[in-house]
Amino acid sequence: MNREQALRFEADFVPRIVERVVQMVGSGVRVEILSYESPRVPTRLHVSAARAPRTDDDSPRGYPHPLNVFLTWDDEEIERLLNPGGEARFLRYLDAIGVKLDAWQGAREVDLATRSQAEASVLFGGLDFEA
Repeated sequence: MNREQALRFEADFVPRIVERVVQMVGSGVRVEILSYESPRVPTRLHVSAARAPRTDDDSPRGYPHPLNVFLTWDDEEIERLLNPGGEARFLRYLDAIGVKLDAWQGAREVDLATRSQAEASVLFGGLDFEA
């Protein structure tokens, strides 16, 4: 993927992903776009937060590390979005983000409810736009 395609992806699609992720995860989570730097450092979405408050009995909740997740998408998948029919595909993807977030949590020991995760940093890379 070239820089022009990456910038178009960042302008036309990533802000809508951010908006949907924010709707799904609720308040207290920061979602920011980290711009394309090179083929080795693609556009990323950084989802982070301080840990959720402790329960009433002050027992710890969730995993040991605060939320610190990065999302990247497969170059070929991004290129497909930029072709005819890409917008309709993308809209189906946006509708499916809630289900995808649930699946990603279980796959990598991330708990959005407690704003925590098992490892210090988690990368969900090479993502597609399938609904």
